[in-house]
Amino acid sequence: MNPLHLIALAARTPVGLDIEGTAAAVRAGISRIGLHPCIADRLGANLLSAIDGRLDPTLLGWQRLPELAMPVLTEVFRKLGSAFRPARPVPVLLALPEARPGFHDVNAREVVSKIQAGARALDLPVEVEVVARGHAGGLAAIAAAADSSERRWDDVFIVGGVDSYFDFDTLDWLQEHRQIKTDQTRNAFVPGEAACFVALARDELRRALRLPSLGVVRAVGSAREDKLIKTDAINLGEGLRHAIASALAPLRTPAELVDDVYCDINGERYRMEEWGFALVALPHAFREGAYMTPADRIGDVGAASGTLFCSLAAQSWSRHYASGPRALCWGSSESGLRVAALVERAAEGR
Repeated sequence: MNPLHLIALAARTPVGLDIEGTAAAVRAGISRIGLHPCIADRLGANLLSAIDGRLDPTLLGWQRLPELAMPVLTEVFRKLGSAFRPARPVPVLLALPEARPGFHDVNAREVVSKIQAGARALDLPVEVEVVARGHAGGLAAIAAAADSSERRWDDVFIVGGVDSYFDFDTLDWLQEHRQIKTDQTRNAFVPGEAACFVALARDELRRALRLPSLGVVRAVGSAREDKLIKTDAINLGEGLRHAIASALAPLRTPAELVDDVYCDINGERYRMEEWGFALVALPHAFREGAYMTPADRIGDVGAASGTLFCSLAAQSWSRHYASGPRALCWGSSESGLRVAALVERAAEGR
């Protein structure tokens, strides 16, 4: 694939209303995990959660998603600058939650309609399309942007993901499967919510727009895993291994190795074991096996994960605290999609 440059980043998470604040909070170990003010778990205790501090906690379900997404999409356009005047609508490739109790295909269409209407009201020229779902969705959307850029090199692509677990049917379903962390549940996660959008462009266009490169998506790999969570099948990490191996194929080892890993490990043993099996099969590509997961500070953020990981990596380079110039970002959707992206610090002078 032709490399794509990250030219604008924006996010809204439980620890920050922008990507800069979010990255600083995550790095500092600041956590917004606490008790939900309105929702209780099955034991009658307030639900352990990580919620957006500005949204009404009584707003539930899919309606939270446009409220999270619109300020972030607006921020991306602000960062692209007043000189950015596209001749045609900007493709917004969106990742949304997978189908689940509390979030159905009709809700996905309602989210898109709300975002599209909000963009029109703000005179933002966008065409929103859902291209992937779940934890791996944002990274899959980046891959879709890379494919489209082969034909449309002069387009800026905005890729984003948004998710929230705070719907009664969703939470009840997760508790039924013992996936939500409580005093009685181990190997489970804290539900969170977030939105993150990035703007991507080929280098020729980036230079024409006179925008800095915040990072470079060098390669993306994807695969399917058929040993799924919520089944009795034993997942040996084959899908994730194939996705990571494909993303890391351009590395010239041993001179080039992965310095940092960002992933959606969230407390579930299934995800930890999957990563362990994949890492054992690919040890030569990593300087060490350590990883960074925001879930222990902001909860599991589902479909917002992939673009958030890439943005956190880019922030680590701009703030000079990264371990090195290369990061691997990966995500695992419950339906089996596995996607990994190799992201690099932009060369000096970009």
